[in-house]
Amino acid sequence: MIPLARLEDAADLIRAAVPPTPQHAWPLLSQRAGVELWVKHENHTPVGAFKIRGGLVYMADLKKNAPYAKGVICATRGNHGQSVAFAATRHGLEPVVVVPRGNSVEKNAAMQALGATLVEHGQDFQEAFEYAQGEAQRRGYHAMPSFHPLLVAGVGTYALELFRAVSDLDTVYVPVGLGSGICGTISARDALGLKTRIVGVVSESAPCYARSFAERHAVALPPNPTPTIADGLDCRVPNAEALEAIWKGCERIVAVSDAEIRRAMRAYYTDTHNLAEGAGAATLAALLKEGPAKAGRRVAVVLSGGNIDRDKYVAALSEKD
Repeated sequence: MIPLARLEDAADLIRAAVPPTPQHAWPLLSQRAGVELWVKHENHTPVGAFKIRGGLVYMADLKKNAPYAKGVICATRGNHGQSVAFAATRHGLEPVVVVPRGNSVEKNAAMQALGATLVEHGQDFQEAFEYAQGEAQRRGYHAMPSFHPLLVAGVGTYALELFRAVSDLDTVYVPVGLGSGICGTISARDALGLKTRIVGVVSESAPCYARSFAERHAVALPPNPTPTIADGLDCRVPNAEALEAIWKGCERIVAVSDAEIRRAMRAYYTDTHNLAEGAGAATLAALLKEGPAKAGRRVAVVLSGGNIDRDKYVAALSEKD
C-alpha cells in the first residue's frame, strides 16, 4: 500500500501536467440513486480517463532511473495506452502500445494521435499483454506494466482529491480492471485514517476479481467470446499484488451486467450530460443495483473515463429504460 507522503509526491508531480479533476453532487443523479451522490470526474482529464495519473508518475521515475531508455511498450484496451503515450512523449520516449484485435477504433486513433505506434495482436487483453512482453525484448524497449506501485501511487491521487474534498463518505464505488484504481483508493483511504467502505465493481462478463475475492485465492478465467461493453474491466487473470490489497481493504465486489451498465450510461447523460464509457458507468450501475440500504447516506462513484466509440454510445442511449 502507498503511504501518504508518496501519494502527496505523486500529486505534486501530476499537477504540473494535469489539474485536479472535479467532484460534483448532481441533484438529479442523487434523486435517482436515493443518496447524496458525489461523482469523481476522471472523464475530465486530458486523455478522458484516470490512467493518465499513473503514466505520468511511472514515466518520470523511468526517465530518472533509466535515462538512456529509448522507448516503452505496453498492452492496453485504450486508456492505459493513452496514458503511456501522453507521458512517454513528454519525456522523449517512443511509445508502442499493443491492443487486441477489434479494439475500440476511437481509442486506437487517440493513442496514435498522442504519438504511439499501434500493434494489434490477440483476442483479448491477456493475449495482447503476453505478446507485449516478448515484443519488448525483441525491440529492446522497456516493458511497461499494467499494475505497479508507481501506477497505484499515481491513480491513487484521484482518491486523495476526493476524500479531501468530500468528508464523511460512507462508501466509494471503484471500477476494477487490473486493480490499480481500487488499490490507490484503498491506499488513500487508509493513509488518511478514514472509515469509508470501498466497493469494487466488475463486469459480469469479466468476473475474475469477484470470484477471487469470494474464494480468497486467485481465479483466472478462460477467454470470453462475448466481450463486455466495459472494455476497461475486461480482465481474466487477476494480479497477485492487487488481490492482496483488495482482500485486506475492500468491503465487497459487485458484478454488473452490460444492460445495467448501459442504463447507467443513459442516467449520466440524462442527469448530468456527461459522457461515460462502460467501465466509467459501471460504478453507478452497481450503486443503482444495490440501493441506498447497502450504500449508505453519502456515497461517491468514480467515473473513471469517457472514452467510448460513438456508434456504441449512440446504441446505448437509444435503448429504452
